[in-house]
Amino acid sequence: MIVAFSVTPVGAGEDVGEDVAAAVRVVRESGLPHRTDAMFTSIEGEWDEVMAVVKAAVEAVRERGVSRVSLVLKADVRDGVTDGLTAKVRRIDELLEG
Repeated sequence: MIVAFSVTPVGAGEDVGEDVAAAVRVVRESGLPHRTDAMFTSIEGEWDEVMAVVKAAVEAVRERGVSRVSLVLKADVRDGVTDGLTAKVRRIDELLEG
């Protein structure tokens, strides 16, 4: 499965970079395939391991003294798919080139 999610501290002002970095650090340290862009972090793996990382990312933000966190999550749940993070993008690139 692939999960795209964003974690946003609520009431922390406009500069939330350090809080978001704490969440992304959890994802990067998870060892699971991942990608971060300006809006979301995507992570790929089995249901339980991915959801555990999402939960840990939210908790990492809360541990910084943030009492309220907004979580937006979108999931592509498909059995037997691996390397979806890169394969899907590669397929679009192939279509655009040909």
